[in-house]
Amino acid sequence: MNPIRLALLSAAATLAFPAVASAETADSPASDIVVTGRGLEETPATPAYDISEIGRERINSSASGRLEDVLSSVAGFQQFRRSDSRASNPSAQGITLRALGGNATSRALMLLDGVPMADPMFGYIPFSAISPDRLSGVRVTRGGGAGAFGSGAVAGTIELTSANAEELGLFSGQALVDDRGETELSGTLAPELGSGFAVVSGRWDRGQGFWTTPASQRVPASVKARYDSWSTSVRAVAPLGDDIELQARGLLFEDNRVLRFNGATTGVSGQDASVRLVGRGDWQFDALAYLQTRDFNNIVISSTSFAKTLDQRKTPSTGIGGKIELRPPVGEAHVLRLGADLRTGDAELQEENYAAGAVTRRRRAGGRNTDIGLFLEDDWTLGNLVLTGGVRADRWMIRDGFLRETNPAGTTVLTNNVFPDRDGWAASFRGGAVFNAGGGLSLRAAGYSGIRMPTVNELYRPFVVFPITTNANAALQNEELRGVDVGIDFAPSPAINLSVTAFYNKVDNAIANVTLTPTVRQRQNVDAIRAQGLEFGASIHVGTVSLDGSLALTDAEVEASGTQAQLNGKRPAQTPKVAGSVTLAWRPKPGWLLSTTLRHVGAQFEDDLQVDTLPAATTLDAFAEIPVTGPFSLVLRGENLFDEDVVTRNQAGSIDLGAPRTLWAGVKVRVR
Repeated sequence: MNPIRLALLSAAATLAFPAVASAETADSPASDIVVTGRGLEETPATPAYDISEIGRERINSSASGRLEDVLSSVAGFQQFRRSDSRASNPSAQGITLRALGGNATSRALMLLDGVPMADPMFGYIPFSAISPDRLSGVRVTRGGGAGAFGSGAVAGTIELTSANAEELGLFSGQALVDDRGETELSGTLAPELGSGFAVVSGRWDRGQGFWTTPASQRVPASVKARYDSWSTSVRAVAPLGDDIELQARGLLFEDNRVLRFNGATTGVSGQDASVRLVGRGDWQFDALAYLQTRDFNNIVISSTSFAKTLDQRKTPSTGIGGKIELRPPVGEAHVLRLGADLRTGDAELQEENYAAGAVTRRRRAGGRNTDIGLFLEDDWTLGNLVLTGGVRADRWMIRDGFLRETNPAGTTVLTNNVFPDRDGWAASFRGGAVFNAGGGLSLRAAGYSGIRMPTVNELYRPFVVFPITTNANAALQNEELRGVDVGIDFAPSPAINLSVTAFYNKVDNAIANVTLTPTVRQRQNVDAIRAQGLEFGASIHVGTVSLDGSLALTDAEVEASGTQAQLNGKRPAQTPKVAGSVTLAWRPKPGWLLSTTLRHVGAQFEDDLQVDTLPAATTLDAFAEIPVTGPFSLVLRGENLFDEDVVTRNQAGSIDLGAPRTLWAGVKVRVR
């Protein structure tokens, strides 16, 4: 689906919604109908799992204004690299929790209004397409999931909920500029239409970027990490009766970046559309369907000749899926969930190798992955005790895998591999209990399992971060998770919420980038990645002051044997032992907000053999919003105020750095 067609369909849907939204029935006037734009309510056993929530105020008060920065306040959350979406290769923006990484693919499931957001080819998250000011809240559940789309949640689930018209106001927007002359511009129009509403929003970020290469390593070909990204979203919600609402959403985005060297461009684009039907009557239901078309391109520049060596010019992919969840009335003591979901992703890599400015080889590779899941889960309330148990069955299919290479003219086939189709069934489980002991004290325990299929990218697409080439592996097996949590929550008043969780997770057949030679790696299944540790959370509000903190202490190790025995006992690549964040906020007057965030990430290793180290980093951010007049406010933001050197890549001493100290100033407007 091309962007113009999607835009026209989204606009048509939005224009059609007012008629639906203003419709009334003879028995129920429109004024009695309330739509939320959300899915079904959480179940009584939701607190049995290790959960962190981020409200709209914190979402919209990050120093960078980027979603990945917001999520990093949840200790244990990480991308494969420490870079944000201004200065990283998009394919490295996979997300995980609990140090269960190993390569750049997401092991945590991210949902936006119930729709999986991971790229169908790579498994990365298009962070630049998801503007924080469009969101109402974030809920992070650590540990495996057995519900809808649970096959992608071996490390946890991150649920994003869009803001409705009441939260957004009729019009809101902001314009900011930083001390390097980079700009951020966003705006949202959210009119109420009868008993429903529509939201039209856009965002544009662009800038000359910052130096990711240290001054001592710069050469004439070195450039700043320039970026230029935009996204636009259309969303509409309307009632179809007293307790049924229809939700539709369209998203278009494009993001272009330059990394390290002149000519080393990378870019992503996408067009997403989804429709959702939510029923809140006696028979509750949530039906969802979505379509995603994405593309990726990347040019690799040699760090010795500074000439183009690889042009990954096009990587089209398509994701199609949906779910149906039903909650029948089974009595006040039970909440029964049953349903099915489907996810399919197919993609094709189109790239050319270069030497001395000429094409030396043309490569095509791709395939299709499909997962069909059936799930059932029940919460059983017994006074102060809530029990929960769920089971999920997945029919997974890996199809149409191929790798074809030809000479530059395309007349001679050099490689023509057609990989065998594979399929099978996998079962996963989830169960837990939460006991409300009184006085705000809750005790909880949970156990779970899960699977993750290798992505099309892991199976068939090689990639280069010069001078390292990482090869694909069409024989990769599914990852399989087993884990347990035990936790205590203490909330003696609405102003105080403290939690601690002990966990043990093990992912068998974990997919990692395994070193074969100094310049060659391959994606392989290792025996397992085991992670155990403690997670702490605190939220304290006293008058106009609040403190929110999170800390993760994680001991993670690779279990490996045979030809991979050199990895046994080593920590997985890109995983720190310690990660923590604390935010102190002050609201002296209505509309005012002053906050600072101190964040620490411990040392981690660049590679699986623990040769190259990424030093620990501590950063301080600040945010201020001050009303000026009427609907206008002054916004001030400061990133990395200590100007800490945050090393994001270290390959044999060749280093990339994250964002330096950056100061922003701008204006925010909100008209109700």
